Amino acid sequence: MTTSHSRFLQHVLQPAALAETSWTLAHGVTACWHDDSAVELRPATPATNCSYILLSCGIHGNETAPVEVVDGILSDIASGRLHLHHPLLVLFGNPQAMRCGERYLDYDLNRLFNGAHQPHAGLYEAERAALLEQHASRFFAQAGPEHGKLHYDLHTAIRGSVYEKFAIYPFLHQRPHQRSQLAWLKHCGIEAVLLHSKPANTFSYYTSQQHQAAAFTLELGKARPFGENDLSRFAGIDQALRQLLDNSTPALPDYRDGDYPLFRAKYDLIKHSEAFRLHLAASVENFTVLPDGMLIAEDGAQRYVASGGEERILFPNPGVKPGLRAGIVVEPAMLAV
Repeated sequence: MTTSHSRFLQHVLQPAALAETSWTLAHGVTACWHDDSAVELRPATPATNCSYILLSCGIHGNETAPVEVVDGILSDIASGRLHLHHPLLVLFGNPQAMRCGERYLDYDLNRLFNGAHQPHAGLYEAERAALLEQHASRFFAQAGPEHGKLHYDLHTAIRGSVYEKFAIYPFLHQRPHQRSQLAWLKHCGIEAVLLHSKPANTFSYYTSQQHQAAAFTLELGKARPFGENDLSRFAGIDQALRQLLDNSTPALPDYRDGDYPLFRAKYDLIKHSEAFRLHLAASVENFTVLPDGMLIAEDGAQRYVASGGEERILFPNPGVKPGLRAGIVVEPAMLAV
């Protein structure tokens, strides 16, 4: 557990006027606040063919463990314990919700990217989505064709999961899945990957589609308040990110089919009205198998029935607003040859 925060996270949680918004850290790394929750770090001497790396966390304000993992990385870069070799942008996504210990204030922030914020002008999260898009665009615009672009959006889930740590690979349209990234996810301790099959309004889809970044939503455990996280459970992603940033990732074996389960999104459970009923226990875990013929949910005349015996439920949440997704039904998948 941890209760101590670096100057970075302290500033996000308790913003105050800064004596300087740009300053120099150990080993000549320069740091710059773009706003109270966006900090960019640049190495004095970037690695040859460096990658532009975006780490986002706190998109949901009550998902605190990834925030503490990223904060520990920033602290060690600042002190010189971790050598930074790549340009790094860290975005603390929803600082107001983080300060309140809430998932969001007005609207789920991770449903408002890729322009979906525009119909919700005036809502706090809509303004955040627009600002985060601007930060990401400015950062990735600095990358040349020789540079990699990586975005890892770090989350924890509302409920437990059959696979505690899993990744969501945004829909790539005609681009192929990167087996090197799938191998890196295994190195992180990821236990399953969802290959999304259609566009979404998530932050990782935005950076993948608009900036052709290798982007992923990483679900790393269960959401808990600050100070209640067992960060040893996040050691895999913590170590892998540190190795990535200081250029010490070991040679990884190629991803092979079957290294971990792959799934694809089959369809969404849409809550059309307040009559929506989800016929799953509140304790049901992500990736729970749905027996063939089971009535999963209903909303008036709309009925969602499980088929085949291999489907699983992901992100069931009947408390969302009408019009939003109340869960995803997924099924096993294979990479395209």
